[in-house]
Amino acid sequence: MEDRNYQININPDWIRKYLSKILIGVVLLIGLFSSIRTVGPEEEGVVIQLGEYNRTVQPGLNFMLPFGIERMYKIPVQRQLKQEFGFRTTRAGRESEYTKSGYGDESMMLTGDLNLTDVEWVVQYRITDSYKFLFKVRNAEKTLRDMSESVMRKVVGDRTVNEVLTVGRQEVASSVEVRLQEMCDEYENGIRIDQVVLQDVNPPEPVKPSFNAVNQAQQERETLINQAEAEYNRVIPRARGEAEETIQLAEAFALNRVNRAKGEAERFNSLYSEYVKAPEVTKQRIYLETMESILPKIGNKIIVDEKGNNVLPLLNIDKVKTPQQ
Repeated sequence: MEDRNYQININPDWIRKYLSKILIGVVLLIGLFSSIRTVGPEEEGVVIQLGEYNRTVQPGLNFMLPFGIERMYKIPVQRQLKQEFGFRTTRAGRESEYTKSGYGDESMMLTGDLNLTDVEWVVQYRITDSYKFLFKVRNAEKTLRDMSESVMRKVVGDRTVNEVLTVGRQEVASSVEVRLQEMCDEYENGIRIDQVVLQDVNPPEPVKPSFNAVNQAQQERETLINQAEAEYNRVIPRARGEAEETIQLAEAFALNRVNRAKGEAERFNSLYSEYVKAPEVTKQRIYLETMESILPKIGNKIIVDEKGNNVLPLLNIDKVKTPQQ
């Protein structure tokens, strides 16, 4: 077999020509990709040109100067954000998982009566001004975390441990929300506080059994007080009603007796006036009316004369009754 040597001659000008075209194409591609930015529907894009604020762009496809001349920060202005204190969410879902390990310094607080309590809370907020959020305060999210912890410690420190653990929880959350918003407005960090939620408030673990026993005793006391008040409200109004009814019956009876007495007195006076005018006639009428009311009430009747000599026939007044009678 014959050995053949092939020699390829490459023109350097040709290499330089195509290499320069390739480099130009690569630079153009890099410039194209670095100049196109997409802003999500819940975001705003803050464009920085050579380290200085230039403009704010809305959601959609936006163009900017390439090669790092302009940079964009995407701020989620339409999304509700949150910060957790005293715990962290390790897995979110239908059955979320949390961890408290390493976050005890955030949640351990001193109350106004010098007791320790473990407070876990969540701050829900929104970014309302992306410019203020980026440029008015350095690291606005960390600043918000520091402010939240400071305000919570102040509010808890103004109350007793029983208030924080039981009836004062909603008041604590409301006070923290109001004061935290006031600080955000003062700092002009472009943040609006939506809600402050006390996730859990517990005494420290070493004294937790004692606190639970005290709370149980207080709940039992409140239960007994409520039962006593319920019994009081059931018995006392009823007794007052019965007493009022008795008083009204007595007043009605007294009024009836007085009216009857006055009526009888008036009847007697009118009868006396008639008697004065005609004594015999009035006496006879009174006698007949009296006998009319007495005779039907007695049994067998025998009528005799004044001397008892003549006996009149037996009158069966009880049995003989006419419809008119």
